[in-house]
Amino acid sequence: NYFIIPGYIMGRRPWKCYRYCKNKPYPKSRYCRGVPEGKIRLFDLGNKKGILEEMPLCVHLVSREIEQISSESIEAARVASNKYLVKNVGKESFHLKVRVHPFHVIRINKMLSCAGADRLQSGMRGAYGKPNGKAARVKLNQPIFSVRTKLNKLHETIEAFKRAKNKFPGKQKILVSNNWGFTYLSRENFNNNNHPEYQQNLFRKVENDGSYFKLVKP
Repeated sequence: NYFIIPGYIMGRRPWKCYRYCKNKPYPKSRYCRGVPEGKIRLFDLGNKKGILEEMPLCVHLVSREIEQISSESIEAARVASNKYLVKNVGKESFHLKVRVHPFHVIRINKMLSCAGADRLQSGMRGAYGKPNGKAARVKLNQPIFSVRTKLNKLHETIEAFKRAKNKFPGKQKILVSNNWGFTYLSRENFNNNNHPEYQQNLFRKVENDGSYFKLVKP
């Protein structure tokens, strides 16, 4: 005397089951098939082609733990931070970049939770699960999000990243970079042609190249 409820779908398993990097990375491949696509689709938002000189400020959201982050939480954080930045900074005044990618496949060994389920399944025998989602593996001090914007929009950017932090497990830190935008050149010496950063290889002139720059011989 047992019955199965038709169309019964269990809720998502809590992320404490998948939070820690226990085993090797398990990416999608010809051996690992039937993987659902990650929830996140956009990795660059705002004014992607904004001129380098217009957005000198750079802020990073950095992970303070070695852990796994689900594609759902990355998407939720992206939506939350983008929504706040568009409203308070303006969509032409920032460029938000998602720095992690969910390549790691999460598995689940589905169990029936109805009356008489023990007759239909074999417990822990053959417990290797089926693909159930995707996650990004994050290292210590690895940037999760980065944004470049105008110098007077620092507080709005930090507030946007505070809202993004609420969507992630573990600890994150918000760091304000000394570099000009997404480049490796510092803000102090960005236009200083006599600085050692420009003297190497006789490259002197910095030329705008979208969100980055080119070092051109004089």
